[in-house]
Amino acid sequence: MDGQQHERDRAVRVLIVDDQQLMREGIASLLSIQDGIEVIGTAANGQEALERALLERPQVILMDVRMPVMDGVQATMKIRLQLPDCKILMLTTFDDEEYVFEALRVGASGYLLKDIPAHDLAQAVQAVQRGIYQLDAVVMSRVMTGLQASKTKITAPDPAGAAKEPSNHPAKSWSQTGLTEREIEVLRQIAQGATNREIAIRLVISEGTVKNHISNILSRLGLRDRTQAALYAREHSLL
Repeated sequence: MDGQQHERDRAVRVLIVDDQQLMREGIASLLSIQDGIEVIGTAANGQEALERALLERPQVILMDVRMPVMDGVQATMKIRLQLPDCKILMLTTFDDEEYVFEALRVGASGYLLKDIPAHDLAQAVQAVQRGIYQLDAVVMSRVMTGLQASKTKITAPDPAGAAKEPSNHPAKSWSQTGLTEREIEVLRQIAQGATNREIAIRLVISEGTVKNHISNILSRLGLRDRTQAALYAREHSLL
């Protein structure tokens, strides 16, 4: 009995949010039999999720995106403001990059699609609880495609022959961040999806130096990881 109690104490407390009853109950049923997971409840929309989260204090919330009353992005923003230690993992059928960017911007710790196997989902929940971001491979591909499309749009030649500077990126804004020219270039490479090795080769520096630059970038911009750095670069027209 003591061993069972210990396992329950170590299990990640999870709240499942989905507007389809069959879906949320199915996810709850599948997750509840996975080791290291304790499903503490379900909610049918973002407003209900907020209320349940404040009451039950889950460690991780599995959040659908499109729901009535309050959608998953709005709920994520409000829950993260009131419960900053609570991790939110988006679990949805929608893989549009705009949903992904919005969810990550307001504090989601990952974005997965509902076709994920139960065992993999349980592992993702535990990883998110440890602070490791989770992105579905299909979602990551769409994010990178969106970033590349944004780059192409911004750098396309002006038909009239006049160079136009993006309105949301005045020339002086990057100097105000405190980043060096080299760090800005590293950030640009991150936004393009380059690995540390690829960045090192392109900029003719060591991988250790790349890691140091990335650490400085995250620290100075107040970001948590490479995903947020890529989003930051996209939003500020660095591509």
